[in-house]
Amino acid sequence: MTAAIPIQSQPSWSDEDRARAEHYALLARLLHAAPDAALLGALAQSGRLLGGEDGALPQAWAALGAAAAGISLQAACDEFDALFISVGKPAVISNGSWYLTGFLQEEPLAELRADLAELGLGRRTGVTETEDHIAALAEVMRHLVLTAPDAAGLQRQRAFFERHIAPWYAHLAQALAQAPGADFYAKVGALLRAFMDIEREAFDMLEASA
Repeated sequence: MTAAIPIQSQPSWSDEDRARAEHYALLARLLHAAPDAALLGALAQSGRLLGGEDGALPQAWAALGAAAAGISLQAACDEFDALFISVGKPAVISNGSWYLTGFLQEEPLAELRADLAELGLGRRTGVTETEDHIAALAEVMRHLVLTAPDAAGLQRQRAFFERHIAPWYAHLAQALAQAPGADFYAKVGALLRAFMDIEREAFDMLEASA
């Protein structure tokens, strides 16, 4: 007779945690590669639903939705390539080390890799971007939100966010806002800033109450 195998229960996610994970997933997707037609359509629809609502995040969503509705798939792909793809230095760099030190692959990246190792995480085989790319960091935060939606997990989220994202995400958003030719991705940067501002404020309140 075989022994019974215990079934591990799935985490119970709140609506807030689901929304947070979805925002991190969207930002990771948009900042890793150009959108496809389905994503542009979904963004346009979401923007229409949120149009007219108050607050920086709904307004950023509405602006991104309008940009998605007004851009062709080819133009969105061309904009992504112009901003992020280059044989030399791209117009916009998406790596934390650059904004923290002025160089790539510096000490902040080594510190990040040590923290990822403690979490049991690392770069997937075949991925060319370093771990301090904003898309990779957003994926880590999504993972942390979904795998441990409890008090201890929230503290891990706070520690990771404050060390590896909070110090520089606004600089990336500003770079996107100021980049020549940026339209759709300027709106992506505004969504990044609005969402991360809310995350930072929430984590600050969590730290103050600890």
